[in-house]
Order: sequence, then C-alpha cells, then structure tokens
Amino acid sequence: MNMTEYVFTPDLPVTLPVVGSDQRFPVGRVFCVGRNYPWPDTQGQSRQPPVFFMKPASNVVDAVGEVPFPPLTEEFVHEIELVVAIGEGGADIPESEALAYVWGYAAGLDLTRRDVQRLAKSNGLPWEGAKVFDGAAPMTAIVPANRAGRPDGELWLTVNGQERQRDSLDNQIWSVSEVISRISQSVTLKAGDLIMTGSPAGVDVLQPGNIINAGIDGIGQLEMRVGPRT
Repeated sequence: MNMTEYVFTPDLPVTLPVVGSDQRFPVGRVFCVGRNYPWPDTQGQSRQPPVFFMKPASNVVDAVGEVPFPPLTEEFVHEIELVVAIGEGGADIPESEALAYVWGYAAGLDLTRRDVQRLAKSNGLPWEGAKVFDGAAPMTAIVPANRAGRPDGELWLTVNGQERQRDSLDNQIWSVSEVISRISQSVTLKAGDLIMTGSPAGVDVLQPGNIINAGIDGIGQLEMRVGPRT
C-alpha cells in the first residue's frame, strides 16, 4: 500500500473542546457575517443581503488566557458573536432544514483591526486583512445542539467590568437558518465549518491589560486579558 509523502509534516487540525466530552471538534473553514444586528447607523434601513468574509482555521483558539495584541493597528476592537458549528455538509440547504446541519454552538470573539479595515474600505480595497491575524477568533467550548436547543438568549460583553455590548439573539437581522442557507447557495458546507453570525452594536477599542468578559446565555462565557503591544 502506497503512503502519501508530504514535502513537510502538515500541522495537526485546529480543534475546539466540546462541553461534557473528552472529544474535540475539528475546525474546517470559518465563515463570518458582518454585523447582523441593528446598529445606530442602520436604524430604519431595509434589510440588506448579508455580507460574508472568512478567517482561516489557524486563527481559532480556545477562549482562555491572553488575547495577543496584534501588530499593525492602533484600533484593536472586540465583537462578541454566536458561533455555529456545522456537523453535516450540504449545498443549497433550504432554510426549513438548515438547523439539522448544526452540530453545536459556541461563543466567540471576532477580533478586528478597525483602523486597517477603515482604510481599506475608504480606498475600495478588500478588508479581510483587518480580520485575519494570530489569535483573531477565540471561542468557547462547543455545546452540542441536542443539549443547547435553539439559542434564543442574550449575548453580552464587558471590558474591565463595564458593559459594552448586549443584545438578544432574536434580534439578528438574518437568522441562523437563513445564514446557513445563504452560505450553502454559494459554497458547499462541510462538517467542521464554523459560522460566526455577526456582532451587536457597542464594538469598541481594547487596550493592553484590559479584561474581557463575554458570553451567550445557555452557550458559554469567557474571560481573557489583552496582552501587551508587540
């Protein structure tokens, strides 16, 4: 039997812990939805098609310990989000069937270099580089869907004990089912894919030494310290 030979030893897969289990969830791709909650500058606007971008799986880390302060930014910001873990692949998934493809849920931070993003937008350039850096997607342990049910509580985030973000999952502009269906119309989803479903208003700047506490009712919570500038 022939064995595949690689030019170098490939990395082990990125994984996340699973609540109540010694198993870990292997991460494939990370799809992200922009905003997806009413913000002050969008009040009264009609519902616009969701904006998707991606983070590499290598940006996903367990939401414990220290958040590294990324290079090339003076405006490092937090975004708390519901994370959907896909357990079964599929394309053109109907909204009515989408939740059957969900393996579980987690709470995650979509960390962003906002000044980098703003400059790219102002020049009409792609801004994914503002979202991609080491440690850019801390996530809690995944709660299996058969234990979590349909998440419908609040998500929240505080910095040094001061609340910055809070909203209800029911206020998402595009529901989890709609988001799954939309993505699957563009690309075939696979088991192991994660979807970060957008962040409510209140996004603000982080400084070295800040303590972030954040969570989602019935899903999980985290506490992390922002590391020093490098």
